[in-house]
Amino acid sequence: MDALGLPVDGSSIRRLLAYADLLAKWNRLYNLTAVRDPQQMLYQHLLDCLAVIPALDRQLGASSARLLDVGSGGGLPGVVLAAMRPGWSVCCVDAVAKKASFVRQVASELMLKNLQAEHARIESLQHPPCEVVVSRAFASLCDFTALTRRHVAPGGCWLAMKGRQPDDELAALPGDVDVFHVEHLAVPGLDAQRCLVWMRPR
Repeated sequence: MDALGLPVDGSSIRRLLAYADLLAKWNRLYNLTAVRDPQQMLYQHLLDCLAVIPALDRQLGASSARLLDVGSGGGLPGVVLAAMRPGWSVCCVDAVAKKASFVRQVASELMLKNLQAEHARIESLQHPPCEVVVSRAFASLCDFTALTRRHVAPGGCWLAMKGRQPDDELAALPGDVDVFHVEHLAVPGLDAQRCLVWMRPR
């Protein structure tokens, strides 16, 4: 975590490791992620999501904020964000009931009062608008922004976690979406391209 510039305390590390254990355990029954090896889960999931936090800290600049994690699956990145930033209110939404149930179980077992999960399609979700609407491998940028525009609070933004810079998707965005930053990330232990696409409604 030092490589990410993220000072952490023992309780945060214990929560993250407990989450990784739950993810590996439930994954055997519910197919939450294609990554099966627990060690690879640490790099491909936990560290990948932790790498986003310094960027979110800079963007939000406050101790409290509302975040919506769309197509969260097994809670990535939502669970990691909630575990690391107790002042953020994080809602994970997924169309698959068993995945939302898993996130609820994680919130209960890890006592994350700032984490909730909704089983819903994003088109029908009833939820207050948020400062940041985030996705990790949910959809194209065009679909992501179109489906979630009403969930972005005034002055808020979208954050799309991507692999290599998605130039074709960026070019396909409509004129009422402003891409104000594309941020490249280096994730420790992960030999793969990662970037964050920051957008806001015009």
